[in-house]
Amino acid sequence: MMGEYILYYRGKVVGGIYDDRLLIKATSSARDFIQNPRYELPYEGAKEMLLIEKSEDKQILIKLFQLIYKELPSPRKKKRKKDL
Repeated sequence: MMGEYILYYRGKVVGGIYDDRLLIKATSSARDFIQNPRYELPYEGAKEMLLIEKSEDKQILIKLFQLIYKELPSPRKKKRKKDL
């Protein structure tokens, strides 16, 4: 089990907070939006994510999450257990 925080935007995972670092999914629009992107691993064995260093700017985060949201697949629907 993870001891970190996962960030959702409108039902989709856009990133997380790992070891006091804000990391977001490295979509093409996020890479284009961030000047000089810096990549880091959230944990061993994970895919690289983009480090957001200036996380206090709300408007930038909103725009970034909106861009990422468009590229992410819809969440999978959970299978329901059949009544026995």
